[in-house]
Amino acid sequence: MNRLMSWPEPVVRVQSLSENGIGTIPDRYIKPISDRPALKSEIHDHLEVPVIDLQNLFGKDPALHQETSRRISSACRDWGFFQVVNHGVSHELMKRTRAVWRDFFELPLEAKQQYANSPSTYEGYGSRLGIEKGAILDWSDYFFLNYLPVTLRNQSKWPAQPVSCRELVAKYGAQITKLCGRLLKAMSINLELKEDYLQNAFGGDEMGACLRANFYPKCPQPELTLGLSSHSDPGAITILLPDPDVAGLQVRKGGKWITVKPFPNAFIVNVGDQIQVLSNANYKSVEHRVIVNSDKDRVSLAFFYNPKSDLLIEAAKELVNEDRPALYKPMTYDEYRLYIRMNGPCGKTQIESMKSNR
Repeated sequence: MNRLMSWPEPVVRVQSLSENGIGTIPDRYIKPISDRPALKSEIHDHLEVPVIDLQNLFGKDPALHQETSRRISSACRDWGFFQVVNHGVSHELMKRTRAVWRDFFELPLEAKQQYANSPSTYEGYGSRLGIEKGAILDWSDYFFLNYLPVTLRNQSKWPAQPVSCRELVAKYGAQITKLCGRLLKAMSINLELKEDYLQNAFGGDEMGACLRANFYPKCPQPELTLGLSSHSDPGAITILLPDPDVAGLQVRKGGKWITVKPFPNAFIVNVGDQIQVLSNANYKSVEHRVIVNSDKDRVSLAFFYNPKSDLLIEAAKELVNEDRPALYKPMTYDEYRLYIRMNGPCGKTQIESMKSNR
């Protein structure tokens, strides 16, 4: 764990590189040819991530409830990703929270540097994932903070400027946590488990949650790099508030990259690795990545809802039988997330490495 105490080399802020008006990006950000973003002709715009209206999910009409549930189940099985509207989170709060993070990233560098993070917890202002010396880096900066459990929530580590940031993050986190609970219930029922099964299996009221505000600066050579390399999310579910003006998230489906077009006032939801483990791969986490562009900066907010860190996560007994034994070895979330903290984003290599030897 000592290796996680500090970064292996001085941290460079990508925003500073971008604002210096460079015409070519440093070699540290140039991806191997196989990992570079697809050309326009290779992007499959005719395929779109499902958009699901949640209004009827817990309404009075059983037929509409069932149809919404069916759509969530289908999206979890076929895509691992979906967008949600009428989700119960205030549109004004969404807009203000995203705006306050944009304001944070526009502060002078020295104001942000006081929150500089280390790989031991990742909390604070950062510009890289993984601790391999000489690794190829992503074209992004971020701010990472713990929201749940309350014992890990330390508002003194959240930005004091802009002044409304801490209050907005607290309100936003509360509403997103409620949405996560509703979605886990729907997923539990769809998997023919008790409605509170997933929530309880992941720690009940002691589940973890964290927020990462992402800043993707303009890039002079977007065809050579990525804002965030291909990965699947290590936790339970992720709720992403995308930039409304600039698309950047790409999802892998059938070996092709699909650019997600953000629907107005929607969140993008994706299944994490722990749901894949617990559902015994009935639901699968999906590789995704972020592309950048030369015209506009982008800001997005990712809310990660995660298992209690010291709980052993394994396939639900109800989803294991002779024909379909448990596919993954049991592991705590603490052990699991150490991999991405040390190695950075690596496609789906992590969950693949957990497969049981049968």
